[in-house]
Amino acid sequence: MPSIALHARQQIALTPRLQQAVRLLQLSSLEFQQELREALDTNPFLEYVPPAQETGEAAEAAQGAAGIGTVEAAVPEAGVEIVASDGMDGAMDDGAMSLESSSYSGEMAVPGSLRASNHRGPDDGDSEASEWVRTPISLREQLHDALRLAPLDDLDRAAAQLVIEALDDDGYLRQDLADIAHVDGVGDTLDEDRLRVALRVVQTLDRPGIGARSLSECLALQLDAMPGDTPQRDLAHRIVTEHLERLARRENGELQRQLGCDAHTLQSACALVRHLDPKPGEYYGRADGGYVVPDVIVRQVRGRWVVSVNPAIEPRARIHKLYAEMFARSDQTSRSPLAQQLQEARWLIRNAHKRCETILRVGECIVARQKAFFQYGEIALRPMLLRDVADELGLHESTVSRATGNKYMATPRGIFEFKRFFPRELETRTGGTCSAAAVRALIKEMIDSEDPRDPLSDVVLTQELDRQGVRVARRTVTKYRQMMKLPAAEMRKQF
Repeated sequence: MPSIALHARQQIALTPRLQQAVRLLQLSSLEFQQELREALDTNPFLEYVPPAQETGEAAEAAQGAAGIGTVEAAVPEAGVEIVASDGMDGAMDDGAMSLESSSYSGEMAVPGSLRASNHRGPDDGDSEASEWVRTPISLREQLHDALRLAPLDDLDRAAAQLVIEALDDDGYLRQDLADIAHVDGVGDTLDEDRLRVALRVVQTLDRPGIGARSLSECLALQLDAMPGDTPQRDLAHRIVTEHLERLARRENGELQRQLGCDAHTLQSACALVRHLDPKPGEYYGRADGGYVVPDVIVRQVRGRWVVSVNPAIEPRARIHKLYAEMFARSDQTSRSPLAQQLQEARWLIRNAHKRCETILRVGECIVARQKAFFQYGEIALRPMLLRDVADELGLHESTVSRATGNKYMATPRGIFEFKRFFPRELETRTGGTCSAAAVRALIKEMIDSEDPRDPLSDVVLTQELDRQGVRVARRTVTKYRQMMKLPAAEMRKQF
């Protein structure tokens, strides 16, 4: 017989406010700014405070806090919060995450390029922002546009279009012309000879090298497009068509013998070859490079390393005082949509400030533990784990992981990702430890100071590290060398 039973059980859950805090913490600085802009665009209770108005409106912001306090009293919290007890987000402690009835006029910063208003202007119309976004043109689109201007008949134009569609993203034609001629739907009108002529047409439509069937042909097409009086062009053409593998292996002596030239002439021809583009198709559809905005800035002030939050990403938004007061005087209930938006605005401000505070604390801990790095460079990096920072700050390890993911630190030595300061630990011959980053720095230093005529192999590098007390395998040295994009010894040898 069916029956109804009531069972009690405990369950750990994240409140919506804690979920928002966790999500904001793991965002990068650019994603965080976009999140703030979307909130300013959609939430009428949030207003942007330009940096120029900060000093003049400091007193007004403090006065507005008192008015907001009455609004908070009029809009009580809905439901009971259940905070995760496993401490997975220790940065969001109970005191910081509770929604008090006290006033708060926190300010959130959005760069000038992201400033937004909650009201549309009279000239905005109904156009979407996506309609004005510039999208890079792809390789095939560019070639099809150029093909429209070529004086070809219908069959030749159709053959050229088939060749264009067969190109890969690097601009190469990897398929055989015979395979293209037997594509379903083409029929017997386009034979291999017509496709070969179409390929020659495609190779002249845009950048030299497009439509090549091999690296040698790609480089040769670029050399053919150069003026005839280019120094060493003919010799470079012989190198890319006949001796490309010897050039890659740096067999300069054998190249001199095969080409019958002196060392200076060969060096000029090789330099010309190395300036060519091996992947001309990557020029098209290339997205703009991602900009790195540091989250914290490290400076040396009177012999001390000082860490501060980047002013460009500091939160500078606040509760709209007029709208909040109008809502407090209205008869809206605590469950109305406007009440929910006001609550979300308060949560966003508090969580945004808590995000900056957590990132700053983690950055200060990293600088304190890796102080030698800022004095001596990467060779002085110490092994460090996320757990070390979490234990020192009283946070959960997952919180430190979110606070270091996609976060960057601007230092006098450059801009580094937070994760860069957490190298893994390696044992030394004396029983101590060193970081993998320090080993990479030692390998780089050895290679920079080696004799170009007798470069150090990976086996010799392993032996040199062992003499310095660092025990690593030869395959580990090879992996670190490849991570630093350093060629093998036979590729570094110079004659």
